[in-house]
Amino acid sequence: MARLSKDEIARLRESLPPEVDRIAFHEGTEPPGCSPLNGEKRDGAYHCRVCGEALFSSEAKYESGSGWPSFFEPVSPGAIGTKRDLKLIMPRTEFHCANCGAHGGHVFNDGPPPTGQRWCANGLVLDFRPAPEE
Repeated sequence: MARLSKDEIARLRESLPPEVDRIAFHEGTEPPGCSPLNGEKRDGAYHCRVCGEALFSSEAKYESGSGWPSFFEPVSPGAIGTKRDLKLIMPRTEFHCANCGAHGGHVFNDGPPPTGQRWCANGLVLDFRPAPEE
């Protein structure tokens, strides 16, 4: 997968609402329980709102009780990158879109089988696209 250049990312950022830019490129977060994606139950895929890259499938979504859309795995290993986040007292693992670098949320090891992971995402940086009807 080709990664976007800094110039391409800068162009994409120009059209983002300020709150999305704050989360995506300043590692912010949205309040728990505010994302309409929490209640999304249709089949489809969750894409990066900045660049459109597919990040999660509805098949991996589950109700974690955390207040944020949660998934037990990304759509593919190369879709998401991770890095250590030391902003709080306890170290965490941040995840971001591997294509454009937009911050998505954090991954924890308290999720369901088969992975045991909880990819806890900011709904504002995701774009849900329903599966085509057959």
